Formats: sequence, structure tokens, C-alpha cells
Amino acid sequence: MCLIAFAWHSHPRWRLLLAGNRDEFHARPSASLSHWSDLPIIGGRDLEAGGTWLGVTESGRCCVVTNVRDPRDPQHGASRGLLATDYLAGENGAVAHARGLLATAADYRPFNLLTFDTEHGFYIGNRPTAKAQPIEPGVHGLSNADFNTPWPKTKALMVRLQAWMNAGHEVDFAPLFRALTNEQQAPDEILPETGVGPERERWLSSAFIRGERYGTRACTIVAIDYEGKGMIVERRFGPMGRFQGETELPLNPQPAGRSFVGWVSAA
Repeated sequence: MCLIAFAWHSHPRWRLLLAGNRDEFHARPSASLSHWSDLPIIGGRDLEAGGTWLGVTESGRCCVVTNVRDPRDPQHGASRGLLATDYLAGENGAVAHARGLLATAADYRPFNLLTFDTEHGFYIGNRPTAKAQPIEPGVHGLSNADFNTPWPKTKALMVRLQAWMNAGHEVDFAPLFRALTNEQQAPDEILPETGVGPERERWLSSAFIRGERYGTRACTIVAIDYEGKGMIVERRFGPMGRFQGETELPLNPQPAGRSFVGWVSAA
């Protein structure tokens, strides 16, 4: 997952409203959005490492992971996607999970992680050092840099999400999907410098990345209300942005006495 904008405790209906793109090599095997048979997770699945780039649970938990774009930083350690799976399938809430992960964050490849339960949200990262911070109510953004780093495409998606809320939308997600598939590139003078060169920075500066070997694989909307009900919608794309299908699944809180957790982002 390489681009995320979300509203936390700031929409009258949705406790969490999240719009995100997963960018990945097209050759990396992945399973579409579904209910996992072996874990209480709803999400897509990375079939190479076994984790997920974005996931939810019936109890209203959510987790998203991105990598950190720095070609000088070696990709050593455990898969990022397992961070999301562990949170979603685990027992700790967002606060306890964040505290515990700080001790082992250095064991994973460079990551940014967002975790949400019914009350709390957290950002956890491990570059340049391990850190965790609670998420305050409002509209936030994340790409392949630190939390709320104002990269042009991150700022643009946050603006589009805020405009969607200001227009009074509740379930018409078409404007958000249009924002996620926007291919407008940022002007050179405001491109970030992440060490990949100006041509690649330009190509990666659009919300939707179209390429034969690498590009946007999935656009996903998550909407969870204050009772834990909601939905997750995924649109999938192949090489050169060819549309490959859409899946929408409802989220229904489990009856009292049943406790489930979960969702992720692989790498």
C-alpha cells in the first residue's frame, strides 16, 4: 500500500473512512479481497509472504502497512505484511499493540503501520528509529514517508477526502475512487527527493501508477461506523492499469462473546 488518506472520528456516520492504493510489482502473487479461511481477517492477501497490505475484522479493527521509500536503506528483516496480520489476528488493542511493537520494530523491513480498534488509532514506524504516536481525530495521510509527510499526492488525496465529507456524502464512494485513480503527476519543483531520480519521482507522484511491471494493483475503500458496521470495497488492476474486477464485503459486528481481530499490508 503506497498511498492512504483517512478520516478518523471526524465524519458523522463513519468512525473510520479510509481510501488507499496498493502499489506493487504485478508479478507478485496476490489473492483478492475475501474472508480468510485460516484467520479472522477480511482483506487481500500477499501469497508470497502470507500477509496483507490492508485488512479489517468483523469486530471493526483495521490495519494498513506501507514501505518506506529509500533505496539506500536495505530491505532486511521480516515481512511488513505480517505486522498487519499479527495485529488483526491478535488480542491486543491498538494501544497495547503499539507499546509492544516498539520493542521489536527494528526486526522488520522499513515500514509504516496504521492500526485501529473501536476507540484508538496508532501510527507506528521504524525509520529512522522505532516510534509510535496516537492518531488524533481529523483527516490524515500516509505514503512511503513519515506519517502526514506532505508529499503532493498525499496532500491531494487528503483534500479530495475532505471535500467528499464536506459535500455530505455517506455511501457514494465514486468520487473517492476517482481520486484514487487520478494519474496527474506533480510539477517537478514540488517533487520529493527520495533517491530514485527525477524521472521515477515524477512517475511515482500520481495517485494511480500505470506500468507494465509495477503499478497500482488495488484501490480500496474502508468505511466503519461507530457501531462497528460498514464495508470494504476493492477494485483490482493488472499491468498498464487494466481493470480486473471489484469486490465489496460488509462488516457486521460479531455477537457478544465472540472476539475477532484484524487486517494488513504486505511487502
